[in-house]
This record gives sequence, structure tokens and C-alpha cells, in this order.
Amino acid sequence: MTSAPLHRDARHLALAQVGEQGQSRIAAATALVVGVGGIGCASAAYLASSGVGHLLLCDFDTVDATNLGRQVLFGPGDIGKPKATLAAARLLKQNPEISITAIAERLDDKALAKAVDQTDVVLDGTDNFATRFQVSDACVTAGRCLVSGSAIRLEGQLAVFGPDYTNSPCYRCLYTEADESLSNCAGNGVLAPVPGLIGTMMAVEALKFLAGIDSPRGVLRLYEGGSGEFRAVTIPKRADCAACRQA
Repeated sequence: MTSAPLHRDARHLALAQVGEQGQSRIAAATALVVGVGGIGCASAAYLASSGVGHLLLCDFDTVDATNLGRQVLFGPGDIGKPKATLAAARLLKQNPEISITAIAERLDDKALAKAVDQTDVVLDGTDNFATRFQVSDACVTAGRCLVSGSAIRLEGQLAVFGPDYTNSPCYRCLYTEADESLSNCAGNGVLAPVPGLIGTMMAVEALKFLAGIDSPRGVLRLYEGGSGEFRAVTIPKRADCAACRQA
């Protein structure tokens, strides 16, 4: 007698920290991925393969040749095409049991707030402070968990914020508008796997949150690829933070 085939979630079901209850929570969840670049491609791929029930992929940009080294959902034939739409199609082939909505446009504050309000967790892998602040503010207002990550050169960082912002920091407690002059990967370069590493770690944090696995909040995790070292820095809640001080 042959045994019944294992389901794709079998390894999650075997985990004591996840099990049937945790996987059911993952399957019932909605996650918003803002930015389908090197970080977002990795995050979205693992969220999709892990069975997150509904993904919202938001990116108004199109693929260009410089993206192909690190944005692993795209190939040479995709140049000039919208990232969000392409990523959605690729990930649905990877896991047709979930649903994916592609948002191939830049969202204003109102539209972003609506999208965030529909989700359980938000993953932000965008490459500019204006968008990161916008996403953080929407998460604070809606009381949503935010997993934020970035990468440049051989370095990466990520942090998990919320969903309780009363006693814990938000993204604006870490950075302010004065930091907008910080370097970006277009001018300084980035080693291709580093965004993928950060995006994968962000997917881990999002899945832990959805499954109900405890994880530190308000901690900035820094990766230095040159030495291969990780370190963690506590993010204090700023008393004068205009975004979360009254959350």
C-alpha cells in the first residue's frame, strides 16, 4: 500500500512552532509587499511558496537591465515590463493555491492606507525614504506590523515594527527626513545576493508574525557582508516622534 502524498506545507506542519494552527493562520493572511526589487522578489517568493493566502505586490516601476543581477523573478525578456504584474504571474505558477493582486502604480496616501488596512503584515523593501516614511505612517495609523529592510554595497539591515506602537518605536523613530541624503545602491552599488538575504530574512519575520511566533520588536539587525557578521541595535522610541507618540 502506497502512502498518501505529502502536501507542500508538510514541513511547516511538522514544526512545533507552526503546526496546523500556525499554517492555517498563514493561509488566511494577507501580506503587502511594497517594492518588488531585489529585496521584494526574495520576500514575495518565500511568502508565496509558504502559502500566505493573499499577496499584494506593489511596484510602479518596470524592469531594466541593471535589475537582472539581483531581482531573481525577472529575465532579459522582461525588460520594459511592469515588475508587479510579472512577479504576480511568476509566483502564481510557483503556488497556484494562493491569490495575488498586482498593484503596478504609485499609491498616494489614501490608496496606500486602504491597501495597508486590508493586510495583516506589510513588508517594505523600497529604496527611498519618502516611500518608507509613507508606508510606516500608514502602518502606525492602521496598527499593522511592518517589516522593513534595505541593502547597499555589502551591507543590509532589517527591523520589525508594531503592530502595537503605543510602547514600541516606529520607522520614524529610527530615521528622520534629515537622513534622506544617505547613500543609495544606484550610486554605490550592491552585491547581488545581499538584497536577497535581507528579503529572505524579512519573509522569516513576516511568517513568524503570522504564525504567532514571538519575535523582538524595535531591534535593528545589521549585516556586514565583508566580515559576514550580524549585530543587533535596540531602537528607542522617540518621545518627540510625530508619527507614533500618540499611537
